[in-house]
Amino acid sequence: MPRTSSSEAPGTTPGPDRFGELAELKERIRGGPDPKATQLQHARGKLTVRERIELLLDKGSFTEIEALRRHRATGFGLERRRPHTDGVVTGWGTVEGRTIFVYAHDFRIFGGALGEAHAAKIHKIMDMAIAAGAPLVSLNDGAGARIQEGVSALAGYGGIFRRNTKASGVIPQISVMLGPCAGGAAYSPALTDFVFMVRETSQMFITGPDVVKAVTGEEITHDGLGGADTHGTASGVAHFVYDDEETCLMEVRYLLSLLPSNNRELPPAVHSDDPADRRGDTLPDLVPADGNRSYDVRSVIAELVDDGDLMEVHAAWATNLVCALARLDGQVVGFVANQPAALAGVLDIRASEKGARFVQFCDSFSIPLVSLVDVPGFLPGVDQEHNGIIRHGAKLLYAYCNATVPRVSVVLRKAYGGAYIVMDSRSIGADVALAWPDNEIAVMGAEGAAGVVFRREIAAAKDPEAMRAQKIAEYRRELVHPYYAAERGLVDDVIDPRDTRAVLIRSLAMLRAKDAGLPHRKHGNPPQ
Repeated sequence: MPRTSSSEAPGTTPGPDRFGELAELKERIRGGPDPKATQLQHARGKLTVRERIELLLDKGSFTEIEALRRHRATGFGLERRRPHTDGVVTGWGTVEGRTIFVYAHDFRIFGGALGEAHAAKIHKIMDMAIAAGAPLVSLNDGAGARIQEGVSALAGYGGIFRRNTKASGVIPQISVMLGPCAGGAAYSPALTDFVFMVRETSQMFITGPDVVKAVTGEEITHDGLGGADTHGTASGVAHFVYDDEETCLMEVRYLLSLLPSNNRELPPAVHSDDPADRRGDTLPDLVPADGNRSYDVRSVIAELVDDGDLMEVHAAWATNLVCALARLDGQVVGFVANQPAALAGVLDIRASEKGARFVQFCDSFSIPLVSLVDVPGFLPGVDQEHNGIIRHGAKLLYAYCNATVPRVSVVLRKAYGGAYIVMDSRSIGADVALAWPDNEIAVMGAEGAAGVVFRREIAAAKDPEAMRAQKIAEYRRELVHPYYAAERGLVDDVIDPRDTRAVLIRSLAMLRAKDAGLPHRKHGNPPQ
């Protein structure tokens, strides 16, 4: 007779009843805690946690872990409320076939508030993402720390912040705000690479409107204090803002398609039907020769990149600088461009911070940089100086100087003073420096320079205005002509604007294997 293993007693082998019990349990978990809670979630204009995951990931690709997890807290009635998942769904799936890790708050359970078990699930999926070398996406819809669990909940946030920092520059981290995010919880999204927000349904703030009113007397709505448009235009916390969750999650998928899985891989390349040698015949018309006339530099980028397709970062914040991801001949490239249509394209505090963070991100994940330069200088003013334009401007300078990815700069029109240096000039390490024929690269514009250099001659002249015009022309002829910088090796070539796309593609192809190591050090000490 067959013998029974000591570890397998008769009657303990799972049978059909156990299988059915398991299937029923998991089906209840997938359905959520209560149909009324689901109805209320939809009534708020929000999707449920699993509906969101289904939109984010490839169909049928999601593998959930710890769905059976329940908290062990007691007191305040918690011992009688122990729902499975503990208010957060964690696991992995794919986006266009590439592995993505995700955690998503379930607002229907404890309002998505974080407790000890909830935090442990997030810690685990973050550790798995770092170990696997795959992007991490968080779908945030939670009411902060679970007050009933006290300091244990706060410690859970500390573990998330530590892992956000550990993962920084190692794997892409994307935070998608789909509901409230208050108090210390808001610092996790701030530590990630990109923050997406949805109008009317998502808010982020450290202290809510009631606390603000009690402390300062100011009255403001939740949206006015920390809504999507507030963070997209005023604070710069949100990189992308959309009208609905469906569009938002589709755009998260698109961003992921442009990013490598980790810092040891190159961004994914695709085949492009847009010819690499396509001439940009409209470029001379898009950029007026008159340096005082504005234009939208986004139209220039669209003309250069594959199929005119670009993804602008921080589109509504610090609009005098444009940062965007796009492709050239199928290869992902990061564009940094002065925007003459906003503040004449000057660099100020916000633009410097915006550019610095984008440059650092691209450098972290091996995304080449193209800088389109048309900058009259740094924004003058007491407010800028007192708020630290020197310190903040140095952030952009530091980011460029520290970047080891391929770097190509193109001066479209003017490039004056320190702003010319900061915008990835040859002197701070641009691999290829180019200019268009209308370029003016100088310490300052001819009008201002003539007034300084020739002020005595102008003041002593019988006709000061005529003398001033003469000296401006002289200064421009001697020091600001289009080939002055090229004659001194500060520009590699002056090119026909219509050839810019082809020249960029050839230059970046040459630089693809660039190896520019940095000195051994624990880390730098960038300006703050």
